[in-house]
Amino acid sequence: MIVSGFKPRDHILNRLIDVYCKSSNFSYAHQLFDQIPKPDIVARTTLITAYSAIGNLTLARKIFNETPLSMRDTVCYNAMITGYSRNNDGYASIRLFCEMRQGGFRPNNFTYTTVLSGVAQIVDVEKQCQQLHCAVIKSGTGFATSVWNALLSVYVRCASSPLVSSSSLMGEARNLFNEMPERDELSWTTMITGYIRNEDLHAARELLDGMDERIEVVWNAMISGYAHHNSFQEALLLFRKMRLLGIHQDEFTYTSVISTCANNGLFQLGKQVHAYILRTEAKPTVDFSLSVNNTLLTLYYKCGKLDEAQYIFNNMPVKDLVSWNAILSGYVSAGRIQEAKSFFKEMPERSILTWTVMISGLAQNGLGEEAMKLFNQMRSEGFEPCDYAFSGAITSCAALGALEHGRQLHAQLISLGFDSSLSAANALITMYARCGVFEDANSVFLTMPYIDSVSWNAMIAALSQHGHGVQAIDLFGKMLKADILPDRITFLIILSACSHAGLVKEGRHYFSSMRVSYGISPDEGHYARMIDLLCRCGEFTEAKGLIESMPFEPGGPIWEALLAGCRTHGNMDLGIQAAERLFELVPQHDGTYILLSNLYAAIGRWDDVAKVRKLMRDRGVKKEPGCSWIDVENMVHVFLVGDTEHPEVQAVYKYLEQLGLEMRKLGYLPDTKFVLHDMESEHKEYSLSTHSEKLAVAFGLMKLPLGASIRVFKNLRICGDCHTSIKFMSRVVGRDIIVRDAKRFHHFRNGECSCGNYW
Repeated sequence: MIVSGFKPRDHILNRLIDVYCKSSNFSYAHQLFDQIPKPDIVARTTLITAYSAIGNLTLARKIFNETPLSMRDTVCYNAMITGYSRNNDGYASIRLFCEMRQGGFRPNNFTYTTVLSGVAQIVDVEKQCQQLHCAVIKSGTGFATSVWNALLSVYVRCASSPLVSSSSLMGEARNLFNEMPERDELSWTTMITGYIRNEDLHAARELLDGMDERIEVVWNAMISGYAHHNSFQEALLLFRKMRLLGIHQDEFTYTSVISTCANNGLFQLGKQVHAYILRTEAKPTVDFSLSVNNTLLTLYYKCGKLDEAQYIFNNMPVKDLVSWNAILSGYVSAGRIQEAKSFFKEMPERSILTWTVMISGLAQNGLGEEAMKLFNQMRSEGFEPCDYAFSGAITSCAALGALEHGRQLHAQLISLGFDSSLSAANALITMYARCGVFEDANSVFLTMPYIDSVSWNAMIAALSQHGHGVQAIDLFGKMLKADILPDRITFLIILSACSHAGLVKEGRHYFSSMRVSYGISPDEGHYARMIDLLCRCGEFTEAKGLIESMPFEPGGPIWEALLAGCRTHGNMDLGIQAAERLFELVPQHDGTYILLSNLYAAIGRWDDVAKVRKLMRDRGVKKEPGCSWIDVENMVHVFLVGDTEHPEVQAVYKYLEQLGLEMRKLGYLPDTKFVLHDMESEHKEYSLSTHSEKLAVAFGLMKLPLGASIRVFKNLRICGDCHTSIKFMSRVVGRDIIVRDAKRFHHFRNGECSCGNYW
């Protein structure tokens, strides 16, 4: 047209504008629009519709405002109201609807359908629903199915508001549904999903069973509802019935059913569904294949079949970010963290979920430092962390004992408005507890707007770790009164609390009530904690009887608990039996050799100590070196046993010598039975003085300001002499010293320890 010099009339220009808009060439469409001297209402409405469709409401409203009132018509108003509704601005759609009526324009069926869609996003009072209902009836548009459907959606959405009684409003919705002169697919779907959203699965199923039509979308909605409410048997039975009735099953059907199998560990059934899909879907569409394969990835990795999941992933014709995230989650869940790290690096794109999965995986697999680095890298690459990402980072701080870093993350949570997040708050409880600041953990717990079983478990564990066994039991009682049912983790924690505090009677009661009152069969972890409790108190006969009554063969944790008790009480014969079983079960575990050496050394059987050490060397077993660390001036200082590498270690040794003189005046004598070598007494005392926890505590006393608490973290259990000496240190210097060892916290104050010398 341009080349030939032809000057098209307005209706042809309008067609051209429409073509360019539908081809997503909006800039050229607008340029053409600007060349028209007096664009008519058709051209204006076309652009308003196009800009609304892509979410550019600013330009759409600009064209609408520039349209003279005399030129506007109902279609033009409908286009702008639709733009607001589809872009989730219900208030703006209502305001424009009111302006339209005030301007004398008559709304039609489409107007009411659109404006009701916008209202459904914001209405939250039953009275508003009724007012809208009256307005529809007065308008005379109530005979259009689209208007009835939109009004039905308003009722259903309003029923989900906490300000109304859902049962009452769903009753109103049902009355409206029953009065509809004609129902379509959307009518049935809206009503059934409304019941499901308001957790009335019985009413939804009753409505489905009363349908004459066999609408696959409605059946899919019902199956999805069962799946989301963990009613897996009903979901699977309905899936089978759907197939028997010959109702078409699509990707939405299969993804709901496969998700049900994945979430309930029904691997064989999920595998059968997979086989059925392969047999019946010869040429699946791209959308079908992608969504179903993504769900299959989750099924296989959740059921422990990660290699099979990887095979599916490798053979997928099309992959998206969901596919990559699913297989990454599989590696993390399986604890194959090195492979997960490699896979993470290969990913073509990443979302906030990708980063969160990887950060949490590193934190939960003991790689806290790497998790923190990845958290910082995520932020540097422009990703704003969500509350779950913060949870992973805070969990890392808990593992590392990085209190100040954890406090900074807590402050950032508050500034970003995530302080009410359940996952983040639960992580904060654990972080503060594991960093030795029990009071802050308790403060977080008490100020949480909502608490779940994980919150209770975390707080009970905090009390247990810090030596408050009786308070842990009291809190457990409050948890039961709050109608929170304990789970397997709860009983592991409460039995640990009893063990740490020597509460044998209470431990027996809780161990028995697991099965009797709550139907939870004790697993190896529960038995190990109960045996640990009995052995700590010297109840070896009862401990042996409990082992013999176990419904499964005792594993490493059981014999290790028994051996540790024998070490404490010097029960040589039983200790050797336990050690022999451990050598069979876990020959490379260094803890067995160390405990047995301790047992022999305690009674001076140095030849046997030497034999155990030779056995370690012959089997290539290496003892994990004692390591302690302390955070001073935002730097972590690490000390090893007999350390010579730290730049200030000589000053530390000198300070310990001076401190030792003051401690001896108060009655401290080194307990040389904790030296596992046969040597002169003087050398034994020196060996004890080089233990890593003493070095770290002394460094903290030297460097931290007067009055500041000393917080030291140790990778192994604290030895008896170090425990005694640190009690004396706290008395000499008049400061609180907190030591977290591999098992629990020790709060030293004025010559006493929170554990009551029971650990």
